[in-house]
Amino acid sequence: MDSRYNPRWDLESIFSGGSESTELQDYIKVLETDLDHLTQQVNGFPLPEKPDDVGFLESIISLLEKVSKQIGEVSAYVSCLTAEDVHDHKAKLLVGKRSELSAAYSAILTILDRKFVQIDSDVWNGLLEQPTLTPFSFILNERRRKAMDKLPVEQEILLNDLAVDGYHAWGEMYDAIVAKMGIDWEEDGQKQRLSIGQAANLLSNPDRDIRKKVFDRLEKAWLEQADLFSETINHLAGFRLQTYKHRKWENVLKEPVQYNRMKEQTLHAMWEAISSHKTPFVSYLKRKAELLGLEQLSWFDLEAPVGENSKTVDYDEAARIIIEQFNRFSTGMAEFAQMAFDNRWIEAENRSGKRPGGFCTSFPDSQETRIFMTYSGTASNVATLAHELGHGYHQHVMNDIEILNQDYAMNVAETASTFAEMIVADAAVKNADSKQEKISLLDDKIQRSVAFFMNIHARFLFETKFYEERKRGLVSAERLNGLMKQAQKDAYCNALHGYDPTFWSSKLHFHITDVPFYNFPYTFGYLFSLGIYADALESAESFEEKYIALLRDTGRMNVEDLAKKHLGVQLDRMEFWEKAIQLCIDDVEEFLKLTEA
Repeated sequence: MDSRYNPRWDLESIFSGGSESTELQDYIKVLETDLDHLTQQVNGFPLPEKPDDVGFLESIISLLEKVSKQIGEVSAYVSCLTAEDVHDHKAKLLVGKRSELSAAYSAILTILDRKFVQIDSDVWNGLLEQPTLTPFSFILNERRRKAMDKLPVEQEILLNDLAVDGYHAWGEMYDAIVAKMGIDWEEDGQKQRLSIGQAANLLSNPDRDIRKKVFDRLEKAWLEQADLFSETINHLAGFRLQTYKHRKWENVLKEPVQYNRMKEQTLHAMWEAISSHKTPFVSYLKRKAELLGLEQLSWFDLEAPVGENSKTVDYDEAARIIIEQFNRFSTGMAEFAQMAFDNRWIEAENRSGKRPGGFCTSFPDSQETRIFMTYSGTASNVATLAHELGHGYHQHVMNDIEILNQDYAMNVAETASTFAEMIVADAAVKNADSKQEKISLLDDKIQRSVAFFMNIHARFLFETKFYEERKRGLVSAERLNGLMKQAQKDAYCNALHGYDPTFWSSKLHFHITDVPFYNFPYTFGYLFSLGIYADALESAESFEEKYIALLRDTGRMNVEDLAKKHLGVQLDRMEFWEKAIQLCIDDVEEFLKLTEA
């Protein structure tokens, strides 16, 4: 039977010619001209002296909108080129050009933010009440407030310059060491050297002997490099702490909470709700151990399958399932997914030469999106495809909003994607062909809940304790191992037989320089989307309009205001989080019932 949908995406409608596109080069030339124009305008920006003195600021914002779209367009296209063919050397050269353009734009924004700070407060407030500027009031206030909370602009620029070969260099050092690591492995009589990523994939192997063997070898590899990784993590934290000290920031959670546009009280309410409802997940871990013939699970058993689910779904069937299930909740979601499949916005072909993983990227000037993944017909592939289409739909409903108001934080970035994935995962469980398939699919769902409620909680607990000790001096590798193991014991309620003390070195998120505490936003996004899903199940008829309105506001509101306005809930209280957690508990209860002896 001929396939209806082509699994290779079409990039020609954006810029024709791939990495040698003359259309792209012409577009970049226009962008560079506009960047120069923006630089001149910002440097020559006369500070407004009265509230109706909006002309110059209107002109700058108009140009900001244009340049932001252009940079987004180029960035997305280059990302697609490098993903679809890792051997495209001309695309790699374009990555350097993209970085150059982004750095120039960031420098302009830094100067503009400092000028915002210099405007008299009464004049500033009056400016934002003008009809042409009111739509930008949230983002402009946020930029001004953040600039006021930092060092003088010259010192911040110096800090950023020094960070290239200091702060960021430690993160790059970590990447360089990990890239050269691996383990020796033998399979079917063939000896080979596995990369860290290849080895980690074996931790979900059905054979426990294989899981234990690879875990032991990975742990040995991480321990051999522990002294180097203790250097990277100590110096990354040290740079941050010194930066905070000079900015007079006393709380290490200030930056990650501010970055995610949320209150610290909300964060604590979420973790408190999770900590109060871990008992069912401990019961799941015990039952899973029984099914695997163990008294207790070890760390390397957490991803072990409890049953065989070899059912495959071809690409056309996956498209049909996703569109059909989306339509149960939102005709808009279904129509968007149909458009994405019809217009070849998805790169899903299972071929060599592609980068691993999946993503969704938006083209703000073309108002299109592109989804990247490698589809091989597994249930996990179907979930990933739905997940990325959820991201695409989020962008789709925001396309007519000012580009400056489309920049949503990491914790709400996963809202639409997780919601879309949940719709399809739930349908898969309900439509399972056998009891064993249902058990396998439920186990896969619950594994995700355990990861968000326990694994990520352990990361948060570890990082909190580590920063407390790092303030007093360097923390040894042995002590880091101890802190990690205790955090895991606490987060998993002592439910495991063995833990992973070297996790602080093997988890990339502890060594990236984007933002510290790169952990809790994942749990927030997961639960926030589940709260929306619970609301959808209760109010199907009025849901779509409410959902679109919420997504459209994600880039121009704090998360507490967003939830209050669109869901009528308070995120700084436990009730919302408990309602979301209950959906996960329902999965556990069904799993326990189906697996009773």
